[in-house]
Amino acid sequence: MTVRRLVAVAVTAVAVAGVLVGCGGEENWAQKCETGANLVIECAPADRPQVSGVTGELLDGGTYDVESDRGQVVVVNFWGSWCAPCRAEADDLENTYQATKPKGVSFIGINSRDDRDAAIAFERGRVTYPSIYDFEAKVALKFDVPNMSTPATLILDRQGRIAVAIRKATTIGELQPLVERVAAEGNP
Repeated sequence: MTVRRLVAVAVTAVAVAGVLVGCGGEENWAQKCETGANLVIECAPADRPQVSGVTGELLDGGTYDVESDRGQVVVVNFWGSWCAPCRAEADDLENTYQATKPKGVSFIGINSRDDRDAAIAFERGRVTYPSIYDFEAKVALKFDVPNMSTPATLILDRQGRIAVAIRKATTIGELQPLVERVAAEGNP
């Protein structure tokens, strides 16, 4: 066997092992949900995965716990100051936040792979909602969201379940109607 072929076999084995470990043999929750155009996944209430144990240190100090927002719709945006699409969507996120917070909606950012000072400077003057500093993406992993990239946005219902996942940059025209629809569901 040539060295090139041996390397190819080894790389393939590692890749397959990684996929199997990542899957764990369980069906991914997103497979039960409707995937629409433009990388938007919407889940029926019965198929929504519960989010719990999500806590983190805020960029401006203090801590955040997703449990503290139970009873509200929570919009979670994954971003980085280094991300051009994140810069492009920041105004739309802030405007959606301002328009929907009277309806029991809160926003939290999850900043990853970023310098803390750069992240704070990015937020200043752009958004008024808090962000968790998550350099190593450990908090992001707790959301158990497959194939997410940065930017990405989740909408959690009032019970703390993922109702919508947007796997790309978003706009107010796309995001606000989705947030309002989940907010209109009310409490069970």
